[in-house]
Amino acid sequence: MWPTEQHDGCRPRSLEFLAYEDTLGGTLASLSIVGSLIPLSILAIFLRNSGTPVVKANNRNLSYLLLFALFLCFLCSLMFIGPPVDLICVLRQITFGVSFVLCVSCVLGKTIMVVIAFNATQPKSSRRMWLNSRIPNALVIACTSIQLIICSFWIIHSPPFKNNDITSELGVTILECNEGSPVAFWCMMGYMGFLATLCFVVAYLSRKLPGSFNEAKMITFSMLIFVAVWISFIPTYLSTRGKDSVAVEIFAILCSCSGLLALLFFPKCYIIILRPEMNNKEFLTGKRGFKHSKLK
Repeated sequence: MWPTEQHDGCRPRSLEFLAYEDTLGGTLASLSIVGSLIPLSILAIFLRNSGTPVVKANNRNLSYLLLFALFLCFLCSLMFIGPPVDLICVLRQITFGVSFVLCVSCVLGKTIMVVIAFNATQPKSSRRMWLNSRIPNALVIACTSIQLIICSFWIIHSPPFKNNDITSELGVTILECNEGSPVAFWCMMGYMGFLATLCFVVAYLSRKLPGSFNEAKMITFSMLIFVAVWISFIPTYLSTRGKDSVAVEIFAILCSCSGLLALLFFPKCYIIILRPEMNNKEFLTGKRGFKHSKLK
């Protein structure tokens, strides 16, 4: 309870959390739902055109898994909206951390496949044996497993829990999720940042590989946006409280997912749907442009 202005009685303290009924909460929820439908739509397009060179290039199974991971990332932001309870507090950070590491590890696997593919151009190259191997899949499993181990220790030793903050604002009870162990939370975030930085470095070093459709360039820009979003998220998150900090985290989730979708998949969808004449092996490898330049 909280005293009235005249000090002649008591009234209930107002509760503050990011609700679906709020303009901000409803807007973010709508963006999350709409955003989750985009990777599903792209996945349907890819499955329908699974035999085309654009889809087959650079491990289509990783592309399918990445689209599914982006679908989970968009949906996990919905767990940050609404009144927090202990179970949701535990699940939302764990789901967020694991699904994002799954995304980044898929991108890292695709980046490594780009490097291997363009360095295995010789018929007798020893690197050709890696093209059809399961190394990218094993890399995704290994990277995601490390994040699962970090989250498991977090849940076992000091899991997140619901907290009622009655000291930050007068007459207001802020319903929030306490991370439990700040060290575990930042370990989870730091590991995700490490993978994103590693993926950016590998993609940047391979950005000048030949080919008209060099995906390394797109991966470089997508990881640059990803890292920039989460670097700017840290000081903003630390300087806000209550529903504002929750909104900041949701906004970072939506921005980073949108960047990955736009740069990695929209160009492919453009070729598949609007420019089918470019959906061939010669365009992907840049050989057609090379032949034209020789004729001129």
